[in-house]
Amino acid sequence: MISLGRPRLLQVAVPAHPSCAGRVRRTVAAHLTLWHLSHLLDEVVLATSELFANAVRHAGADPADSIALVLEHTEDELRVTLSDPSPLLPRPRTSGTAAESGRGLAIVAALADDWGTAPPDPGTPGKKVWFSLATGERA
Repeated sequence: MISLGRPRLLQVAVPAHPSCAGRVRRTVAAHLTLWHLSHLLDEVVLATSELFANAVRHAGADPADSIALVLEHTEDELRVTLSDPSPLLPRPRTSGTAAESGRGLAIVAALADDWGTAPPDPGTPGKKVWFSLATGERA
């Protein structure tokens, strides 16, 4: 087993605009590859993409706002956190089979080992939405 010593950390601010979703996905994929977590790539990229889309669409974020993306890799876990300026907490919805949206949090819950919300950093507005996965190899 590889000992990481200190946690690996990435913090970036991304404009709160749908056109930045590809950049978010590429950034996450590049860091997972760098951190030798390619076995989690599909799940993490999809779950991160869903949370980014939710922040842009439902959090009332203005395109002039930014969404903070934080990746934290410890020896046992990868945690992804997105912070946006809206205090409105996400709520899981039940969507009909013909609905074009409303499945984001259900997808995150299905892919992640855990997920939730947290208050913003002191002195900043909004909230944090996060998910985590164990970093061990999956069968």
